[in-house]
Amino acid sequence: MSLSSLYLAWVEDLPPRLNGVRRRRGLSLAMDDGVILKTDHYAPDTPGPHPTILMRLPYGRRGFGGIAEAYAERGFHVVIQACRGTEKSGGDFDPFANERADGLATLKWIRQQDWFDGCIGLTGPSYLGYAQWAISDALPPTAAMATKVTTANFRPVVFPSGAFHLNLWLSWLQVIEGLRNKPLTTAARMFSGDIERRTEKAAAALPLIDADKMAVRHKVAFWRHWFDHAIGNDAFWAELDHRHRLTEKTPPVHFISGWYDFMLDPLLADYQKLVSLGHKPYLTIGTWFHVAEELQRDNLRETLTWMRAWLMGDKSGLRQRPVRIHISGLEEWHEFDAYPPGPSQPSNWHISAEGKLSQTGQRAKGMDRYHYDPADPTPNLGGAIFAFTGAGAVDNTPLEARPDVLTYTSRVLTSGLSIIGQCTVTLEAHARVPHTDVFVRLNDVDPNGISRNICDGFVRVTPDTPRQSDGSWRLTIPLHATAHSFRSGHCLRLLIASGAHPRYARNLGTDEPINTATTMVANDIDIVRSSLNITLPTYHLE
Repeated sequence: MSLSSLYLAWVEDLPPRLNGVRRRRGLSLAMDDGVILKTDHYAPDTPGPHPTILMRLPYGRRGFGGIAEAYAERGFHVVIQACRGTEKSGGDFDPFANERADGLATLKWIRQQDWFDGCIGLTGPSYLGYAQWAISDALPPTAAMATKVTTANFRPVVFPSGAFHLNLWLSWLQVIEGLRNKPLTTAARMFSGDIERRTEKAAAALPLIDADKMAVRHKVAFWRHWFDHAIGNDAFWAELDHRHRLTEKTPPVHFISGWYDFMLDPLLADYQKLVSLGHKPYLTIGTWFHVAEELQRDNLRETLTWMRAWLMGDKSGLRQRPVRIHISGLEEWHEFDAYPPGPSQPSNWHISAEGKLSQTGQRAKGMDRYHYDPADPTPNLGGAIFAFTGAGAVDNTPLEARPDVLTYTSRVLTSGLSIIGQCTVTLEAHARVPHTDVFVRLNDVDPNGISRNICDGFVRVTPDTPRQSDGSWRLTIPLHATAHSFRSGHCLRLLIASGAHPRYARNLGTDEPINTATTMVANDIDIVRSSLNITLPTYHLE
């Protein structure tokens, strides 16, 4: 038992260890094209049979060693592999491109081992989850998956609503390059906030194709390859999209995510597809962001329970109801048979004649205007971002004070209002320049005036976006899924802006290619007050 596995067992309240562990580190596995991938094997030191858990990752094997040992101490063979071009594995790292072929080659190797009993589980968050979906249709009959903060389809993650997810990829770039070359220094930068500071600095660079040099001080091949080939190119994404591998034969899956994870909506789409195919997947969603500590510990207890159920035949630890979600505001966990938990009761809000969000009364007339300047872009504050510091729910009052932000606030609630699912904002807008973004956010304002972000949505408008007869755009903007209760004494607040930089690459106001654009054009945006409508999916929670 190592100190890390002992710590994880204590923090996660894991069941008792069953055995010791034998370790074989630095195995050289040859892929079909001869490239060698470095692989570690953790084995129970007691006679088998024992099922296998596989994790393929680009973040270095050592950081997942404690997790692997904790699984192995509870009766599993564990195989950890550094993806192609990462850590000491050979080849070049081309994100997403090789996980299918290399994953299949690794499965073939596992099947050839005399310790393999025919049962295998795939687990891991984020990129590890994508690597699971890449081989999900090639698993043996007895298999299981635990996919966390991930999706089978990364295109909407990279290019949400037609924009570029700049914060994610500049930050992730630093993590991948840093763990390969300076792992200890990179770990320190994660905790100190230096990743976020350098991301913000690099995101200000134009043209964006050179932002990699600002972030990691050298050119990065896959960054530049994406700009040249991935933008608007359906063929580029076709082979990287694994949604077609979700079928009636997909093994049992436990989806785990957070309400402030930027991959939540695509993950829920994967969940809904399996439900539509007759599966009964488990779903656990906490009020977490992508790199929250609970998720980075890999939700060991949940995964162990899932793998014991489906690989060892011990379902005694499974909860009775498959859906478990955390309701912020109430700070309670609730369990349901499905997600969403039945039909919601729509709650519609508009801007009243008094300029407040209201469910009743006459709608406001006229327009509200703000000026957006890409040279001083509206910043992002908190939310569903890839960040080690500053993600999740934060006080939005500094953002709301900016002149390029509109806010509308309800009167104080006299009773609680609980929402589960996706809120929707509908509005009509005019803009002087036909290249613009619209960012909307729903906040909870407490009695002390603290305005915390709950969920938000984003859309990119171009000259090709259909207009109404008066020249305005009518936009329907879904906000990312959430589960929250606005308590009595609180207020709802809607925020409208034209950016959230560097979360989304700022709209420069021109049609120049995103990789080489340098010209910036400011814009004036008008929101038609009478057109604005917010629909909230409300539930009565017992």
